[in-house]
Amino acid sequence: MIAFVSGPIAALAPDTAVVEVGGVGMAVQCTPNTLSALRVGQQARLATSLVVREDSLTLYGFADDDERQVFELLQTASGVGPRLAQAMLAVHSPDALRRAVATGDEKALTAVPGIGKKGAQRLLLELKDRLGEPMGTALAVGAAISSSWRDQLHAALIGLGYATREADEAVAAVAPQAEAAGSTPPVPQLLRAALQTLNRTR
Repeated sequence: MIAFVSGPIAALAPDTAVVEVGGVGMAVQCTPNTLSALRVGQQARLATSLVVREDSLTLYGFADDDERQVFELLQTASGVGPRLAQAMLAVHSPDALRRAVATGDEKALTAVPGIGKKGAQRLLLELKDRLGEPMGTALAVGAAISSSWRDQLHAALIGLGYATREADEAVAAVAPQAEAAGSTPPVPQLLRAALQTLNRTR
């Protein structure tokens, strides 16, 4: 298993970072939160999880080992593959997910694209004894981060190389879509929509 990759960031895309490791560009799938902290040309270290399929090898990257561990634990539940696990971490921090499972917060899980009411109930049942307890004070921080879609989206766009003004305009453009989605808008979908508006204006 590839536990982590470390090196300069060669390129950034809406859901991928390319890390140069020994002259080889490693494409790593990341959440908007993780991508927002990366800058092209700067050194980075990403905890990683390699998902092997018959027709592909996909490397998923995380800001820290805790996020990677939660990503892998989520996939022990039936019906949860790497993409859904990553979507859950795009919407909620690891500790926010622990709290949701510990308190039986069905609404928090249905805020994730691809999880309906029945799926949330099943996940709460299956994950109850797997994720562990929330880590106290970090919990409130995680909850605040997951709810501030504007900050997440703005940081992700800046990380992808857009100017502050462009990021401001893109966030404003997708605000109606975010507000229609309720209290916890799906940031990955908003990022795609924001990038489409930026491509149209260029």
